[in-house]
Amino acid sequence: MAFDRYLAICHPLRYHAIMNKKVCLQFATASWIIGIFYSLIHTANTFRLNFCKSIQIDHFFCDIPPLLKISCSSIIINEIIVYVVGGLLVLICFPLIIISYIFIVKTVFKISSAKARTKTCSTCTSHFLSISLFYVSGSFAYFHPTSPNSFSQYKINALFYTILPPLLNPLIYSLRNKELEKVFKKVINK
Repeated sequence: MAFDRYLAICHPLRYHAIMNKKVCLQFATASWIIGIFYSLIHTANTFRLNFCKSIQIDHFFCDIPPLLKISCSSIIINEIIVYVVGGLLVLICFPLIIISYIFIVKTVFKISSAKARTKTCSTCTSHFLSISLFYVSGSFAYFHPTSPNSFSQYKINALFYTILPPLLNPLIYSLRNKELEKVFKKVINK
């Protein structure tokens, strides 16, 4: 989406020539392949663990840190893989998104019309807020030092990166809708 926004704002005349069905399919396929590969790495490493403690996970859903917490075998390899693979994803994807938005902001400041600037900013702000919420809370959830006291904090972070972005996406993206804005203003004024 960041690349799509970058093309639409920074290169609007070339947008349809670059962002065609083939490119969209390639982006979607790459996302699926990376997601499947990421999941397979952690699933395969989970199979090598022994679970001799309670089989109940103290969490809302089955995730890597809660599984590692109930394992009675050495989890050092799993933790290293979480940091390395997750770190690579964060260090590659998030900076690319940030770079695209830096170019977008530079282009927006060159727009002479205040109305056009506002429209462009509202289009990009929603996506940037959603992505930032996901990456920041996910990073805090996976890349914090583990301690017995920090697990409740992990649960809160897990809610932020798994539930809030999908829950807020329709609302964030709908706020650009003029009819919804009117209804929202009526509700606030009452």
